Amino acid sequence: MLYNSYMLLTYQFKLNPTSEQVVILETWGELLRRHWNYALGERLDWLRRTRSLLDRCSLVSEPIGGIPDKPDYYTQASDLQQTKDLFPDYKNIYADCQQQNLMRLDKAWKRWLIPDKKGNRGGKPRFKKRGDISSFTFPRVNSPKAGAHLTGNILKLSKIGEIEVILHRPIPNGSEIKQATILSKSDGWYVSFSLEDKTVPELLPIDEIKTATGIDVGLEKFLTTAHGQSIEVPQYSRKTQSKLARQQRKLARKIHGSKNYQKQASRVARIHLHVARQRKEFHYQVAHWLVKSYDLIVFENLNIRGLARTRLAKSILDVAWGAFLQIMQAVAVRRGKHTRGVDPRGTSINCSGCGQRVEKTLAVRVHNCSCGLVIDRDWNSAINLLNYGSVGLPIPGCGGLGVSQPVKQQVSYVNLRCSRYTACS
Repeated sequence: MLYNSYMLLTYQFKLNPTSEQVVILETWGELLRRHWNYALGERLDWLRRTRSLLDRCSLVSEPIGGIPDKPDYYTQASDLQQTKDLFPDYKNIYADCQQQNLMRLDKAWKRWLIPDKKGNRGGKPRFKKRGDISSFTFPRVNSPKAGAHLTGNILKLSKIGEIEVILHRPIPNGSEIKQATILSKSDGWYVSFSLEDKTVPELLPIDEIKTATGIDVGLEKFLTTAHGQSIEVPQYSRKTQSKLARQQRKLARKIHGSKNYQKQASRVARIHLHVARQRKEFHYQVAHWLVKSYDLIVFENLNIRGLARTRLAKSILDVAWGAFLQIMQAVAVRRGKHTRGVDPRGTSINCSGCGQRVEKTLAVRVHNCSCGLVIDRDWNSAINLLNYGSVGLPIPGCGGLGVSQPVKQQVSYVNLRCSRYTACS
């Protein structure tokens, strides 16, 4: 196996801090939240004082006074010493963590004001309420000047102490830990190690691609391949909504801010966390199965954000196509396989056998063409995706089913019984 590149992997482990360390971690999060809000307020104040509509003066609605210097990461980072002098509690926070907090704000600010190559911009940075900032980053690990050192299953953090790490899986040999992020979830504290993995294989040469498929994602079936294999929608959120609604009704009857309210809110948050973990594990299982089975996977570039504004938003967000496609592409790179996104327009209408347009509504789940091809709608779309994605590649497209087969073709469901840590069979 040849290796010519590297990629960043994230391994997350649960921490077992003492009660005193939990207090320190929570205090750090609160102080960093206040500093975020202050730094964001400086930037917004500068923006209000320096912008004005073309046909009016900003003095009508803005305070009179000198225009402050433009704040950026460097000016705000240089003010950290002054912050520590005015508020001694910030001296107890590792300096790199405070700088990383300002870097996050700077990235969010630039995403909002500066569009990317496609002209898209991020949302406006928001002030954080209590508990919103529940993570902080140590940018260096196991280096001489690092604030975090991992020895065995003990993580030593500067100004916090040694914390036991529950290593439920080993860290790959040869990988270098670049940074450590401490984060809080509803069921405890975790650490996310960013690993530089240098064992990424070269992409499989195009002329060596032997197996390829197209995948059509949907709500009736999670996905259907061009070979007629289909996976059911797990509907984790739907199956949990009755239990979640019961716990939310209990939360509504609690006095806001009381200890009982906080306990019940934690129960609700743990339900959401469990559903998210179920969904993520399912995505990894499907991704590993696809990447192991095929050298090239063609998928459709969907406007998921637009689809999530329709009446099917709850079901679309439950299946989380966007998260799955990201995971699948990352798994493919890790194994040296190819993925390709194509325009989905016309894939469910055009016949995969003869290319003729067969208009149909979403309620029609069978593709029935005058050429004699009767096939599942999603299967037909997956074959078209494979044909579109294999254009220009020296591999044979699927070509559709033979038009001499007028019998309705049924998809076969695949049962996934594997873990993302082991290869799917």
